[in-house]
Amino acid sequence: MLVRVLPSVLVASIGLGTLWHATDRGQAFTSEAARRLDAVRAPRPVPALQLEDMSSQLVPLLPQGDEVVLVEFIYTVCGDICQVAAADFATIRDQLEVRGVPVRMISVSFDPERDTPEQMAIYGEAHEADGNMWTVARPMSEDLPLLLELFDVTVIPDEWGGFQHNAAIHVIDGDGRFSAVFDTDAIDAVLAHLEERNS
Repeated sequence: MLVRVLPSVLVASIGLGTLWHATDRGQAFTSEAARRLDAVRAPRPVPALQLEDMSSQLVPLLPQGDEVVLVEFIYTVCGDICQVAAADFATIRDQLEVRGVPVRMISVSFDPERDTPEQMAIYGEAHEADGNMWTVARPMSEDLPLLLELFDVTVIPDEWGGFQHNAAIHVIDGDGRFSAVFDTDAIDAVLAHLEERNS
């Protein structure tokens, strides 16, 4: 009987060991969880790119002075997830204004061909992004693949002319590194993270 059980135990042990290794010691059971762990453990340098904002002005992606930059990826005609994420972004903006935390927030369009400055301005007005603390901007078309890869943003065209995409808040720290990812509705966690860095 013992002879029959041993191979099963051995296979189970190997399987558990593989699972333990593949999930980063049981911490990352999804690719999204793995992405978030990776950002914290191995922050990635962000290139000094310029974006065109909703006023047709060039704005830096990297933090300026002692600020931190929060980035979300959107397309302006998104009818569902982007609207919810924008409402969460607005709440974070309101809370940060009260606290006086030096932060700049950018909703970056991954649909730069259709998201013209005029279209981005409509989106910004709808969500009270006035270009001060929070603006809407688009990368140069040639820079878009680099940004999506750097931040691990998945964008898949759908059959209705829109996109399926993951939504999150990406933190670019004062050293110019992509160093944290939060759910768009993890407002308290984002605020705590920023206040800890600012203290």
